[in-house]
Amino acid sequence: QIVEVMENMASSTEKRGTLDTLLTRPSPFSNESGSLPIGEFDPSNAKSTLSQARVLVIGAGGLGCEILKDLAMSGIPNVDVVDLDTIDVTNLNRQFLFRQKDVGSSKADVAARFINKRCPWMKVTAHHGKIQDKGPSFYASFQCIISGLDNVEARRWLNATVCGLVEFDEDGDPDPSTIIPIIDGGTEGFAGQARVIIPRITSCFECSLDAFPPQRSFPLCTIAETPRRPEHCIAYASTLQWPREFPDKKLDTDSPDDMKWVYEKAAERAAKYNIAGVTYMMTLGVVKNIIPAVASTNAIISAACVNEAIKILSFASQNLNTYMMYMGATGIHSHTFVYERKENCPVSSSAVMKMNISSTKSLNELIQQLKDGDLRLKAPSITVGGSGTTLYMQKPPSLEQATRPNLDKPLGKLISSGEELTITDPVFPEISVGLKIVFAD
Repeated sequence: QIVEVMENMASSTEKRGTLDTLLTRPSPFSNESGSLPIGEFDPSNAKSTLSQARVLVIGAGGLGCEILKDLAMSGIPNVDVVDLDTIDVTNLNRQFLFRQKDVGSSKADVAARFINKRCPWMKVTAHHGKIQDKGPSFYASFQCIISGLDNVEARRWLNATVCGLVEFDEDGDPDPSTIIPIIDGGTEGFAGQARVIIPRITSCFECSLDAFPPQRSFPLCTIAETPRRPEHCIAYASTLQWPREFPDKKLDTDSPDDMKWVYEKAAERAAKYNIAGVTYMMTLGVVKNIIPAVASTNAIISAACVNEAIKILSFASQNLNTYMMYMGATGIHSHTFVYERKENCPVSSSAVMKMNISSTKSLNELIQQLKDGDLRLKAPSITVGGSGTTLYMQKPPSLEQATRPNLDKPLGKLISSGEELTITDPVFPEISVGLKIVFAD
């Protein structure tokens, strides 16, 4: 009877078909028939294309574990995974590639080792470290990048790096061979999103930066003098008490002992001010800026991301154009829409941005405005576009020291109205931003 049941199950599977069925027969919904066509589907070599493609997975956490599993089940064997983090005991409830014995080990190393052992056809290569440690040639060696990053700044860096790889022909059109698609996934509680970015063709992550508010911070005076919320007490313990107690030791947010100390001190301060709600999990969330994670949401979004990767690599179906949102808090609901390109996006367009500013403003005030404004730069360096004169350079130290006197000079003494400045910043590797300065006075 058991054998008969197994045979029936096998027969049923054959009737239903598998991914191979979609890859080996013509389809009326092939890539070229969609609203974002990037290739023509050829059923005769779609399977071999998937088996030979190199895919990069950024992040081996909640999304990354699911993405690696889905890639293995989809027959995409050549995968690299990059992650800086080590495994914490709090990861074990949803990041299913890790076990208790793995706590403290590299997420990328353990995830790659687990997948390779469980799925012998897989060839997952681990890279433990920052994505910024890899050069442009590393990213150019892949046919698709799936991002499971959990912070905005890293996603901005990856987006700018990959967009910077695109080369143009004599007519100014992007060279398709230099375009590396990015599939960006993200989750927060019961909500999530999957997005397809075709560099220099569709909108990029920078185009939608306005949808991501700057990271919340707490005024120091509130933290130190008048705490009103549990988060204030936690921030006080981690930013003020820790340096006083351990002046020669940096707080290790991955250390259970360090985080327990912060939690206990925050709880003491909360009790002093009659503030309820300080928990160990909240302490981790505030100190590490953790976004709440739900395993089922991770599974849904990662499946959507890998589904898009299969379509992009094989052209077997129509691509997502370009954004899918999943809302699971009020029911199982999702919708898609086209996220339009931003005309003056410093990454996806070559447009020169324009800024009206008083000629009496100092160069230092301009730099601060570049940090606090829409561009959200970190450490901008500035040269005059036409003459190439360096107004201020962050590195190396000798050049920073030589250009430092310009910081206090008014802009009217350094440039003329209408001149174009070239801005470089760590946020935009391989890309410079053109900024036309027009004096308002």
